[in-house]
Amino acid sequence: MVRTKFYLDTRKVIKGGQGFSLRLNITHNRKIASYPLGVNLTGEQWDDVKNEVVNHPNARALNLMLASKKASIDREILRLEEDGRVADMTATQIRDHVLLVVEPDKAKKEEKVEQPKKKVENTLKVFFEKFGATHSNKRTQELYACTWRRIAAHVPDEAETLTIEDIDLDWLHEFDLFMELTAPSANSRAIHMRNLRAVCNYAYNNRKTDWQPFRGYSIATEATRKRNFDVATLRRIFNHECAEEWQVKYRDFLRLTFMLVGINAADLCSLREVRGGRVEYIRAKTHKPYSIKVEAEARELLDRYAGGTMLLNYLDRYKNYRSFYMNMCNGLKEIRDQLGLEELTTYWMRHSWATIAYEIDIPVDTIAQALGHGCNRVTDIYIERDVRKVDDANRKVLDYVLHGIDYRVPVVKKRGRPRKEA
Repeated sequence: MVRTKFYLDTRKVIKGGQGFSLRLNITHNRKIASYPLGVNLTGEQWDDVKNEVVNHPNARALNLMLASKKASIDREILRLEEDGRVADMTATQIRDHVLLVVEPDKAKKEEKVEQPKKKVENTLKVFFEKFGATHSNKRTQELYACTWRRIAAHVPDEAETLTIEDIDLDWLHEFDLFMELTAPSANSRAIHMRNLRAVCNYAYNNRKTDWQPFRGYSIATEATRKRNFDVATLRRIFNHECAEEWQVKYRDFLRLTFMLVGINAADLCSLREVRGGRVEYIRAKTHKPYSIKVEAEARELLDRYAGGTMLLNYLDRYKNYRSFYMNMCNGLKEIRDQLGLEELTTYWMRHSWATIAYEIDIPVDTIAQALGHGCNRVTDIYIERDVRKVDDANRKVLDYVLHGIDYRVPVVKKRGRPRKEA
């Protein structure tokens, strides 16, 4: 179904400061083509709710003219629908056809006038390429490239010339609806929206544009379900006898992830040495420094899977980390099915460590420090965190999960005073 609606384009001021251009948006298959009406108005002269001209000396005449023109356009679109031609047309093709029928003289004039081409250096595609290049992490570059592919799929005809100034609130809502066709999860779509916003902010901060399309737009998200195991399930996983020998190394990878305070899989594979009884590294995701004490249980696994160049040998047989990770996911699926679990990933180990730590009364601030979550960005500048608190917390978590040692002080209920007999 084709929809038409008046739209005051406040993104660009008409040359000479005579207000903004009033247009008629033609929407078809979630794509919009703008139909010029030749009317310029200020923001105070257009009522977007009533969809009519106000506070203008010729308001009545303009409203009659606009109503007549919209009626003519709607009639022509209805004729196209009755002929069954709309289904094979794009919004732009409908707009051009209507312009040719309703205002043939104007259409011919539009054909003769060569439209200025948009500057290639100011396209959204170029900004995506430039912003992606500022990240050294290849995975991050891939995520931004993926977002651009979604945008290009949304507007294939305009992808090469699309600029940040072409994006407004309506465009963002249309893009979200387009992504919803293949990504029902709001959080998945939010990733692409945040990437697009970051690119727009990059262009704005570098003074390449004055337009901020996300002003007034809220990126929708939804609460994620909990991804943690209880202590009984963790013990089942860690003590599981794998059906095949090749699966053991992936089970042990899970165990090592948990023992090193839920360390990220990419960071675990990139470790090179143990120095002074600790592993120290810069986390790939946040670029923050980490220092984790290697407990005896983790030391045993590190020795069992000792590598040559790297601390662990998990990548010795694989071309890169991504190749290993895909094989590990397949191995964990096998173990998951053997245990009868719905899901089993290294990410669950990180959540489980935090949940178990909270369960045995580790302070929330210490848990946040262990996971690298700053509680307060301002005070974090002045406070030198004590890693011994994290070391102590990890030891208590391991003792509880691996050995059943619970350091919690049992709560003793106070007895009331005995009643005096009468």
